[in-house]
Amino acid sequence: MLMPKRSKHRKMFKGRMTGQAYRGSKVAFGQYGLQALEPAWISSRQIESARRAITNYLKRGGKVWIRVFPDKPVTQKPAETRMGSGKGNPEYWVAVVKPGRIMFEVAGVDRERAQEALRRAAMKMPMDCKFVERVIVGADAAAIQAELLHQYENYVEVEVVEETEVEEGAAEEAATEETGESADATTEESEQA
Repeated sequence: MLMPKRSKHRKMFKGRMTGQAYRGSKVAFGQYGLQALEPAWISSRQIESARRAITNYLKRGGKVWIRVFPDKPVTQKPAETRMGSGKGNPEYWVAVVKPGRIMFEVAGVDRERAQEALRRAAMKMPMDCKFVERVIVGADAAAIQAELLHQYENYVEVEVVEETEVEEGAAEEAATEETGESADATTEESEQA
């Protein structure tokens, strides 16, 4: 699940979610997007479940962008605790979303598949959402749209190999090189004798 690597303060004020989202309110990367219609806090679990819903439906076709990040800690006091004695401990992380914010974007798939994938993601969200489309204006609009579709249609993310696996592989290669060198040295010694 998503969470910051580190934060300046462990606990944060609750804040307000009034007004519209001006930043992040346009489809910037993909062709289609999921836009929030109400203010809400989205937990990292909800973001992850929506991401899984999209990728499972698209069957590893196209590309998905997540445009929100949970960087606000939410605190909770233990159950059956009396009033007072300070603020509770951080329990989970949320992303603050205002109306108009684009939360997910998809490219490389046709409109019907993108609409169904984002509809499934919207079911995981704690607010009303709508499907939005990137509008490309001009003489080359159709060509640009076709290029976007072609660019991400067979997109597969590169697998991340953990450092321990890389170190083990390097150690195995070094061992085979050493045994190969020692075998060559023994054949040379036997030839000289």
